Amino acid sequence: MSWILDTKHTSIKFSVRHLMITHVTGQFGKVSGTVDFNEAEPEKTQVHVQIAADSIDTKDEQRDAHLKSPDFLDVVNHPNIEFKSTRVERTGDNTARLHGDLTIRGVTKPVTLDVEFVGKSKSPWGTWSAGFEAQGKINREDWGLTWNVPLETGGWLVGKEVKIEVAAEIMRQQEQPAPATAGQAVTA
Repeated sequence: MSWILDTKHTSIKFSVRHLMITHVTGQFGKVSGTVDFNEAEPEKTQVHVQIAADSIDTKDEQRDAHLKSPDFLDVVNHPNIEFKSTRVERTGDNTARLHGDLTIRGVTKPVTLDVEFVGKSKSPWGTWSAGFEAQGKINREDWGLTWNVPLETGGWLVGKEVKIEVAAEIMRQQEQPAPATAGQAVTA
């Protein structure tokens, strides 16, 4: 069954080590996507997500501008980050590993996210929503994000490992009535 990401209730956050001593966190403000959610057979679920790369927000305008530059995301030439699932591996009653292809800066590499199905609920307006939480890690250099500065004390300004954290709410699409055929009356 076709579901879409509820963009008002979905967040994609990340964290990267800074100066080898702490983490800088950020998120993407513009995300969209579809989920063919198969509740009876989760292994058949398919996910497709697009993220507007220029919606990156680390609460520092200068850093965000650098992250949007060709040193990192190169948003002028690569406006979207994309994830397409390739397989779902069930690991428990409400958990799974979501395998897929992540494209950043035109480079596509496989990733795996650990996912928990949080539940399903009917809203006061009669619509159905489902919630998921996911975590994973990537090495940013695998996608050509190699900019860095060596530190005088050893190590690097920016860590290679990027931790990803997703909280997603999806909404079931309402069944649309079949279009009227010629000669058939349409009622509202």
